[in-house]
Amino acid sequence: MSVVDNAVYRSGHREAEPDSLDRTLGLLRDEETRDGTAGHTGGDFAWIGLLRPDDAEMAHIARDFGLPTLAVEDAVTAHQRPKIERYDDIEFVVLRPAWYVDEDEDVQVGEIHLFLGSDFVVAVRHAERPDLAAVRTRLEADPDLLAIGPRAVLYAILDRIVDDYAPVISELRRDIDQIETEVFGGDPDVSRRIYRLSREVIEFQRATDPLRGMMRSLLDETAEDEVDPTLINLHRNLRDVADHVEQAVEAADGYRQLLERLLTVNASLVGQRQNEEMRRLSETSLAQGEEVKRISSWAAILFTPSLIGAIYGMNFDDMPELHWTLGYPFALALMLLASVVLYLVFKRRGWL
Repeated sequence: MSVVDNAVYRSGHREAEPDSLDRTLGLLRDEETRDGTAGHTGGDFAWIGLLRPDDAEMAHIARDFGLPTLAVEDAVTAHQRPKIERYDDIEFVVLRPAWYVDEDEDVQVGEIHLFLGSDFVVAVRHAERPDLAAVRTRLEADPDLLAIGPRAVLYAILDRIVDDYAPVISELRRDIDQIETEVFGGDPDVSRRIYRLSREVIEFQRATDPLRGMMRSLLDETAEDEVDPTLINLHRNLRDVADHVEQAVEAADGYRQLLERLLTVNASLVGQRQNEEMRRLSETSLAQGEEVKRISSWAAILFTPSLIGAIYGMNFDDMPELHWTLGYPFALALMLLASVVLYLVFKRRGWL
């Protein structure tokens, strides 16, 4: 089976490491009737860690521990929102750990399912991260906390998952700072990056937002009781986790709104740059038109004398004034006069 760790705890200490789930169940039932007592003491429980169990394995565990069918189906299917559901004396908890992959600028979200009974905790993971071995080691180093039972395990896993949100928030903040620089620097690919990061932030929100209601429910259950100092400590620890949850939720919501504003600002800046480009193109087009008019004007001025000269340069005997003594000066004067008239006309129209 996909059992990562399997241990039975008594009074906050690791008492046994059964080699099978059947053996674990047997040890629990033996403890319940030890010394002729019926029932179960809160400090005696089993903690079973599973990684990607298949349908058959989950069916076996569900049968042995009496897990609710609907919750087992959710645990097998995965892709659940964070939640806590109660089925008589068993609680089903879904948590969404998150971590940041720097190479891809991607927020990866995993899934952990917890079944909490009076004398057992079954933790089902669907991803390698987070490694709950560190959580187990931490709890085993604090027997007083571990002696509380399954509630202590839930607190420790919650604390680890919420603490892991902090690096994600930090990396998202760094990415947003870079995007702000790119937006005002005119990076043409920044819109794509904003959209991609917005999706990551929304996915992170889906992992954190439901924890608010879950923490309120757990805090109500573990309200401070002056009679039981152990529950007081657990309540205070959960309250600290709830504070961190609020910080994560507020940060994610702030990042989402900031990215929306950045997308709007970037669209405005792109529009301004396009307008500026259109204005420059229009100015260039107008300048080119002015140059064309100047060139055309000078071409017309130069063309007229050339036309007159070409006509008088034809070798015909019967052309008018061909043998006139003043014909040459007249032709030059006519060329000059035509050029001056055209120049004045074009100058008046502003073409020159």
